[in-house]
Amino acid sequence: QVQLVESGGGLVQAGGSLRLSCAASGRTFGVVRMGWYRQAPGKEREFVAAITRSDDRTFYADSVKGRFTISRDNAWNTVYLQMNSLKPEDTAIYYCNQVKFGTDYWGQGTQVTVSS
Repeated sequence: QVQLVESGGGLVQAGGSLRLSCAASGRTFGVVRMGWYRQAPGKEREFVAAITRSDDRTFYADSVKGRFTISRDNAWNTVYLQMNSLKPEDTAIYYCNQVKFGTDYWGQGTQVTVSS
């Protein structure tokens, strides 16, 4: 059973930084990718960033490139999202995602609010 628990969200002023963490339970065997998505009020959930297990390749949405960095610990138990130069439009619930044996797993989400 996969369980993903996010932490690190909060309220920050524009231009500030936050670091999100996602703690994953369960074996890492079969994990293909982990990443972050976000959903703002009234909008669809959208991709933010991901990292692949096979070769540590990282992918970012154009809207966060150069500001956000995804990383993981050596054991692939925790994935991080360092968010710098935050903008009000980054305000959303951020969800951790894991793709394992072709199945998507999701955390419960953590709220990030950026004030102008």
